[in-house]
Amino acid sequence: MDMSVSPALVVDRVAQMGQGATKQQVQIEVLKEAMQTQESAAASLLNSVAGNLPLAGSGPVGTQVNAMV
Repeated sequence: MDMSVSPALVVDRVAQMGQGATKQQVQIEVLKEAMQTQESAAASLLNSVAGNLPLAGSGPVGTQVNAMV
């Protein structure tokens, strides 16, 4: 069995591995950016819904403890 390896083949394989790693890094960065965008959108939505809500003025629920905070 011949165990000799062409230097050109080794260089080609190393280059392919480097390109694969670069592609993965780009995909990770795109995923991070998408997650940050979703985080911002979710925070904006929650802030708009939970604006300044008044406390209950009477009754057993919400008059002793502010349950919205």
